[in-house]
Amino acid sequence: MYGCEFDDEYKEVEGWESFGYDGEDFIAFDLKSEEWSAPVHQAFITKNRWDNDKMKVTQTKYYITQTCPDWLKKYLEYGRNSLVRTDVPSVSFLQKSPSSPVSCFATGFYPSRAEMFWRKDEEEIHAGVNKGEILSNNDRTFQISVDLNLSSVPPEDWTKYECVFHLSGFKCDVVNRLEKSKIRINVEGENKMRSGKRFTK
Repeated sequence: MYGCEFDDEYKEVEGWESFGYDGEDFIAFDLKSEEWSAPVHQAFITKNRWDNDKMKVTQTKYYITQTCPDWLKKYLEYGRNSLVRTDVPSVSFLQKSPSSPVSCFATGFYPSRAEMFWRKDEEEIHAGVNKGEILSNNDRTFQISVDLNLSSVPPEDWTKYECVFHLSGFKCDVVNRLEKSKIRINVEGENKMRSGKRFTK
């Protein structure tokens, strides 16, 4: 097994190459000492032979400090579009019946590092709130829902509530003020696959 880490700012590289036998560590290369370490006595013969093979030591060091970081940088570049990609969700209000909690439903966001909450008068609230888990969609985006129980809140006060979605790496939050006209009622009987995305409640 081998691997490496690099720090572009300080131009430092750390890496390792190790071998196991029968499920246990057998021998590993120490980059600082440029020698092989043997955690078990059965590896001492191999350690001595490899330490004396200067060509092998040089090749191993070069692979860890040059080849491995070069490949890692290439893979990071190839995957940059996915790694730095951010997709903002569509957000809607759903309610199974007029007496049910109102669900703030966000779908189509990426990456999964996100949070969503309800707030009233600019302050996050927790009473009457039920947060759902972040789930994956069929198109490799994500969805989340957060329910709010409004059974004791007069309809005229509903507009004091807002659903806030925060996506990691995205500067602006997605804020939706609760208005009764925006709520979709009786979604339970609908087809729960919308635009290739799962709705789980």
